[in-house]
Amino acid sequence: MVFAWKAAGLTYNRYLAVASRVVRRSLKDDKRLAAERRGEMDLRFSKWENGKQGEPRQLADANAAAAAEAATSGSA
Repeated sequence: MVFAWKAAGLTYNRYLAVASRVVRRSLKDDKRLAAERRGEMDLRFSKWENGKQGEPRQLADANAAAAAEAATSGSA
């Protein structure tokens, strides 16, 4: 027996993310807002060079910057 999420080509983590988003969106407004705040992520990272920590950056901001840079270098 194959699980439905696996047959659809999803990883288990992706399946859980989709399912939790559906549940959050089905709640009434007051409960939905509180649940959506719990679902947000705030990830930071720092590059280490020569044994020293670099400046902490937001992961989402760094990904957006990298995607923009890749788009401009790919079109040239």
